[in-house]
Amino acid sequence: MTILKINSSLQDINTSASRQLVEEIIKTINTSDAKIIEKDLAEGLPLLSPQMLGAFFTPEGDRTAEQKEEIAVSDQFIAELLEADTLVIGAPMYNFGVTASLKAYFDLVARAGVTFKYTENGPVGLLEGKKAYVVISTGGTPLGSDWDHTSNHIKTFLGFIGITDVTIVDASLNNGRVEEVVNNAKAKIAELSSESIA
Repeated sequence: MTILKINSSLQDINTSASRQLVEEIIKTINTSDAKIIEKDLAEGLPLLSPQMLGAFFTPEGDRTAEQKEEIAVSDQFIAELLEADTLVIGAPMYNFGVTASLKAYFDLVARAGVTFKYTENGPVGLLEGKKAYVVISTGGTPLGSDWDHTSNHIKTFLGFIGITDVTIVDASLNNGRVEEVVNNAKAKIAELSSESIA
């Protein structure tokens, strides 16, 4: 099994509920022979640009050396997604939505003809058969409330590229009580060990 581990919190593991719970999920679902691909989006990544977009829509065989260089990061991210059987994503809510880095990541891996395709019946995701665990931490916004523009965004995007088996780990309302929220979420994560992870 290959696990793609994605963190997007700007805080370190000592203060970030999402980072702590990502580690807890990894411990719970990991097998001795699992390969883990680490991705820390807080370290920075490029934003989608007109040059990248032009390269995306240029047939692979016609791309210039400059265009190939422009989308090298996108190609790498997609290769990691294709290799992974399971995704574990740490997604703190910043200003009611996903972090800027996670949104940038989504923009870089949404590639027509690569991670999804257009059909007569609308777009179809091409990354079927994968499982995703998403830790959503918030300071004061309950998940599922009118102010929550994170959980639906993530589930919609993952579904768009074909990943529909998504488990949300709720670490919301942790402002001033991170330890309590993390411990409650850990109890729920422990139940994942009884799931079939394959």
